[in-house]
Amino acid sequence: MEKEKIERINALAHKSKEVGLTDEEKAEQQLLRAEYVKEFRAQFTGILDNTVIQYPDGSRTPLPDLKNKKK
Repeated sequence: MEKEKIERINALAHKSKEVGLTDEEKAEQQLLRAEYVKEFRAQFTGILDNTVIQYPDGSRTPLPDLKNKKK
């Protein structure tokens, strides 16, 4: 997410606490937050997909393989 959008999210949050938001600003805030959460989840899923579990015996299993075994 671009730095400007994150700054806008923060500016709207501060304004909301101080004086409140207009209906247009509330809608903008919801859209920006939804976009932020979507990108965060995508990044976190990528991290989990590349995570490996190492057992005490030294064997290693990728996390996605463990997830597929449970199904």
